[in-house]
Amino acid sequence: MDQSDLLIDAFGRLPETVRRTVQDLDADALNHRPYPEGNSIAWLIWHLGRVEDAQIADVAGQEQAWTADGWAKRVGLPLAVEDTGYGHTSEQVAQVRVHSAEVLLGYYDDVHARTEAFVSGLSAQDLDQVVDRAWDPPVTLGVRLVSILADCLEHAGQAAYVRGLVLSRRS
Repeated sequence: MDQSDLLIDAFGRLPETVRRTVQDLDADALNHRPYPEGNSIAWLIWHLGRVEDAQIADVAGQEQAWTADGWAKRVGLPLAVEDTGYGHTSEQVAQVRVHSAEVLLGYYDDVHARTEAFVSGLSAQDLDQVVDRAWDPPVTLGVRLVSILADCLEHAGQAAYVRGLVLSRRS
């Protein structure tokens, strides 16, 4: 297995987890916060999509799906278009509300397709390219991709946990 196939497989695990987490949930369940300061499933899935979208677009040198493909308008959040959720206050988290799982899945599927297209065919030399000199040591493309993946998997796991909490309160 080469590095490109490995990245496709690794990032390819996210859509299934995202889909399994939001399936069969209505807007109330998606937007439910497990405690007053907690993150909802909607916020967690939106945020992981925004993180992956923004960071992959940056290293790929392309516009984000959020704006290029009209997702910002379709989702219709009362936030700045460049907002990814990083550093959100509880009040900002509360503003991320969706009407259906379909909009979250549509956006994430678009983001994932862009990610897969970007990582497809990356060489070892590509992964060794420095993409951020603001850190010591400078960050390579390979390290950035692993960082993006780790962050997204953490949020997917958190959303799956919140799903369990939501479903248990319905019982």
